[in-house]
Amino acid sequence: MTQPALAILPTAADVSAAAAQSIADTLAAAVRERGVAHWCTTGGSSAPGIYRALRAAPLRDAVDWSRVHTWWGDDRFVPAGDPASNVTPFDDVLREPGVGLAIPEANVHPVPVAEAMAGGSGPEGAAAAYEAQLRASGPSSGATDLPVFDLVILGVGPDGHILSVFPGSFVFDQPGWVAAVPAPTHVEPHVPRVTMHPSLVIAARSVLVVTAGAAKAEVLEQAWAGGDPRDLPLRTTLSANATWLVDEAAGRLIRP
Repeated sequence: MTQPALAILPTAADVSAAAAQSIADTLAAAVRERGVAHWCTTGGSSAPGIYRALRAAPLRDAVDWSRVHTWWGDDRFVPAGDPASNVTPFDDVLREPGVGLAIPEANVHPVPVAEAMAGGSGPEGAAAAYEAQLRASGPSSGATDLPVFDLVILGVGPDGHILSVFPGSFVFDQPGWVAAVPAPTHVEPHVPRVTMHPSLVIAARSVLVVTAGAAKAEVLEQAWAGGDPRDLPLRTTLSANATWLVDEAAGRLIRP
């Protein structure tokens, strides 16, 4: 099994700064090469620090955001603005009025949770609508007929999940690009989710795994050692297109 690139940095702040630099570099290169960039971002505890670095000089001027389309690998089925939503830090930090980036609304593609709630179609309706958006407006497909994102950002759950694909998840066997996931009982928040399929991670040009903290050390060690991704979905990123950015506390047990 191919190992990803690994950078173990001193602190969580260093991880956020390195992630922001990598995001800016990758998106700017995609715009130069193809005229447009599609990235798939995340939420969680890592997002605010990354977004603060992205909106500050010099990175804020490194990317032509009018040519960048933002998608989400997963989101929780909660109202817009809810602290549990993966879109909330993007809106509150990266696009904070007065200090954030002027990102065209048409380039921002959140999971249509609010619409599904209003229409009563539930997480399944949100998943179907998001897949339709992805097929209509997402990045071009590659050799496997999957959309090829220029960049996918992933956090790591305490159980080794990525996106909202948990250990033993049925999503691995789903044929579509997006799936509804029932509320997990073993990790918080205990709310339903909508997630992209992990095959889209494998298809991406570049994947950035970002995590920090001693609580992640054991699951990172287990994932790095290899094995079945169904048992630890983080193992999906053991590939040449991925880079792990972790702090010393999280990476202390990894043996490169």
